[in-house]
Amino acid sequence: MADLQKALTEDLSGVPFRIVLSLRPLIDFWTRLAERQDSAKGAVARVIAAEVAKVPELLEPLTDCSLTERHEDLLDLLMAAAFPPALSQHGYGAAMVPMQLHGFYATPPMERLLMTEDWHLKGRLNLEGPMIAAMRRAYAYGMVLEKVYGLELELNVPLILTVPDPDTGLDRHFRLLFDWTFVDVEVQGEKPALPADMRHRVQISLLDAAEMADALPSDRFVLRGFTILKALEVTEQEVLSALKRDLIDRESIVSKERFTGLEGRLRTLFRRPQLQLGLGAIDGDRVLVLNDFSAHEHSCIFADSAHHTVAEFAGTIYARAVQKGEPIVIDDLATMPNRTPVEDAILASGVRTLVVAPLHYQDRVIGTLELGSPQPGDFDSSHLPALHEVLPLFAMAVRRSMEEFNARIQTAIKERFTAIHPVVEWRFRKAVMDGLERTGDSAAAELEPIVFENVYPLYALSDIRGSSVQRERAIQTDLLTQLALAREVVDVAYKARRLPALDQLRYRVERHAEQIRKGVAAGDETGIVAFLRAEVESLFEHLGTFGEAVRGAIEAYRGALDPRLGAVYGQRRVFEDSVTRVADMISSYLDLEEQAAQDIFPHYFEKQKTDGVDHQIYVGASLVEDGRFDPLYLKSLRIWQLMVACGIAARADRLTAELPVPLHTTHLVLVQHAPMSIRFRFDEKRFDVDGAYDIRYEIVKKRIDKALVKGSPERVTQPGKLAIVYGQPGEAAEYRGYLEYLRHLGYVSGEVEDLELEELQGVHGLRALRATVALRDVPAEPFAAQAVRAVAH
Repeated sequence: MADLQKALTEDLSGVPFRIVLSLRPLIDFWTRLAERQDSAKGAVARVIAAEVAKVPELLEPLTDCSLTERHEDLLDLLMAAAFPPALSQHGYGAAMVPMQLHGFYATPPMERLLMTEDWHLKGRLNLEGPMIAAMRRAYAYGMVLEKVYGLELELNVPLILTVPDPDTGLDRHFRLLFDWTFVDVEVQGEKPALPADMRHRVQISLLDAAEMADALPSDRFVLRGFTILKALEVTEQEVLSALKRDLIDRESIVSKERFTGLEGRLRTLFRRPQLQLGLGAIDGDRVLVLNDFSAHEHSCIFADSAHHTVAEFAGTIYARAVQKGEPIVIDDLATMPNRTPVEDAILASGVRTLVVAPLHYQDRVIGTLELGSPQPGDFDSSHLPALHEVLPLFAMAVRRSMEEFNARIQTAIKERFTAIHPVVEWRFRKAVMDGLERTGDSAAAELEPIVFENVYPLYALSDIRGSSVQRERAIQTDLLTQLALAREVVDVAYKARRLPALDQLRYRVERHAEQIRKGVAAGDETGIVAFLRAEVESLFEHLGTFGEAVRGAIEAYRGALDPRLGAVYGQRRVFEDSVTRVADMISSYLDLEEQAAQDIFPHYFEKQKTDGVDHQIYVGASLVEDGRFDPLYLKSLRIWQLMVACGIAARADRLTAELPVPLHTTHLVLVQHAPMSIRFRFDEKRFDVDGAYDIRYEIVKKRIDKALVKGSPERVTQPGKLAIVYGQPGEAAEYRGYLEYLRHLGYVSGEVEDLELEELQGVHGLRALRATVALRDVPAEPFAAQAVRAVAH
């Protein structure tokens, strides 16, 4: 029994009123109930009241524990009002000194687990001492306001008691609920009147000690009775809340200390003191494993984990859990049939019971969580509801750690390779990760060669016919215009003042003009502008003093100059604007179609924009991570490329009428059936062909647009036509079939020419198929979709 005298003299910091521990409110309850003559409850209450009448000292304040000890059976009867006998053997409840965590009566479970020998509460509370004092004061004032003034208040501060389980040593958490039913508030003298506005702001004022002390003086109220305390176990809720808080931390699973903390919380949740936690993150064909044996030295899920391949787990409980999408419980690994080496290794480490559950994110398995125990049968299906509660939390932590690792890899890729095509990014990622695995430092690691073997090239070029000649004419026109304006300034100045130096300058300007009329040579563009700036424009300030006519000629000269370039740029701007519109149209159209073409099959794509646009495609099994490829996709992309070339030709033809300078485009496709290898050049940060034979392909690409039909000055590329350059008869046969189908669809018309080409430097034996594009009939449907149907046809 409790030392009641000690309890009543303990620290009552925060309690503003005198406390009297008494059973009278409880005895009054039974007395009122005994007055009911028409119920069984009344009969029971009359029996209890009769017994109490024999011990009148129970009505007095309790100060001596021997009194309750002598009448223990009667006290049990009285306490049945608060703790029903049917529940007292299982529930956690106690009778406490008001405003104290000190009791004098408890149910057996409460006494065994939550009370000390001197009847204090065991364990630790979730609030600090000052907060406990403040809440104790608030509850005391709240009780007075409710029982004396009829004000109903909301006081709901979650008070959590944590105690170690005597059997497992693991923490258990209980929420403490206080009931003031058997506490009476006695007013000493006249009831103090509340301030007029107290009722409206009492909820706020309750924590203002000074204000409440003025309104409810401490000498005017006495709290008499005892408090009922009930403890509800909330271990699962508390552990889940703590896990949520812990797993928000970015280092929650990659810090040794935090990982051990997570393991401890799971031991508490499942009440298994020997539980072992393991996590696996799936990253492509790798599995990154974190457990008690992990280093946790780098705060990185990759650097701190053991690395395995997905193939190593084939046929294991891990693979089965991932395939099933649900947790699997192995009662005893020792008796498990058909164990794999993975399960044998786990058994050898001392684990007997094993639970493996997949971790999901957006309907995708991103890893596994495993719980092990050295005790057979330590986990069963009863633990699955709690397990399902924690799985999303660990999935979130694994996903975040993987995202942080992937961001680190992306940074390394960008620093080392600049922009990488999405289709082959997996290979660069693998190279960085392999380097990280070897050295632990993605920045310092020397990366392995990145080579894609047996890929098929598809090259096409859309160019502006005669752009070089037209650009030269535009430059010539602008230079002659600027020279003429300069000559005008010098002529007018010479008429104003006939200085021999001006006549000689006029002669030099005219000589430059005669030279430009014959043609523009390399260096003329910058040379003429430099001459005019140094020899003519430098005189303008002085020549302006020669008269109004000279100043007018100077203003006309300056007005004709482009303010940014400081030179006449009229014809060149018109020409360049026309070229830009054509190139932009081709480029944007290619980008749009390329997005759809990736749906045919993922492939490497790059384009280069100059006066025209050329694009290069590589496709093959080695470019994709899963290595699956079929010639069907290659045929589809070849047809798509022809369709796109026809589409570009048709759109360029329609655009010609809108251009300030009419420009005509030519279109060429280069065919090579033989696969090749491409290698990433780290120094140049680009792909290049790998091998002497494959270099020939690059040479052809650079020279083919200038190829001539054998025995003729005619170029193989012509406006309105599509040229398909090939080297082998089989290539011609395949592409004839494609052209026949395109004629059926309305892309091309007329007969297909088969032309032999003049030898190029270092290249001979090339031929070309040439077909006329049906510029007015090219369908508007996206070509990628048509290409797929064409292969089926």
